[in-house]
Amino acid sequence: MCSPAQPQREDLFGNKEIRCLLVHDHVLLRQGLRRLLDDEPDMEVVAEAGNAAEALRKVSENRPEIVIADAHIFDCAADQIEWLILQESPYSKVLFLTTGEGDDGLREAHGDGFSFAVRQTSAEELVEMVRRTHATRRTVFGDMPERRWPAEEILPRQRVLTAREREVLKLLAEGLTVRGAAGVLGLSIKTVDAHKFNLMRKLGIHNKAELVMWAIQKRVVKLPMSS
Repeated sequence: MCSPAQPQREDLFGNKEIRCLLVHDHVLLRQGLRRLLDDEPDMEVVAEAGNAAEALRKVSENRPEIVIADAHIFDCAADQIEWLILQESPYSKVLFLTTGEGDDGLREAHGDGFSFAVRQTSAEELVEMVRRTHATRRTVFGDMPERRWPAEEILPRQRVLTAREREVLKLLAEGLTVRGAAGVLGLSIKTVDAHKFNLMRKLGIHNKAELVMWAIQKRVVKLPMSS
């Protein structure tokens, strides 16, 4: 029996049963996966992303059934990646790409998800893995609480972000590197890196994926409006 939200999702996002978002920094790999999945009668790639900031924005905009992601692009643990994605789209499920080398703990880090090794997986196995991931049932994520950031509980005036720190935060959350942000702001890389360190310390944030999530939740970065 379909949940009440299901007909609305179909009206908003189309008739394909499995809508996918591809997250990887290798464009050729994303293009190959897109062609493979789009050829399937029940699958459609609705968006691609090349970095963590873009990925979270695309997740919020498209609400895909499956997020196929390179875990290393988020620079944090697999369970945290899944949490970040589900904050923006509670019904999405995550399928991790791995190199097959040094990623043995990836599957164990998030018991409800799946992972597959790019170098060892055939096209048929990948398609089947997407279908298996889509078929899994989870109910706990529908009522996930919003993340409480450590700095929100006690944020004295001297720890509020400066105007320059907010500029750096916005550019990094939009996907720019420290070098790219330095170019936009006309500052040295060393100066921008110092601003990044200070704002992350003030906010109690430990990696760029959390920084992007904070910027989205606090509306520092604007997301596309859902229709």
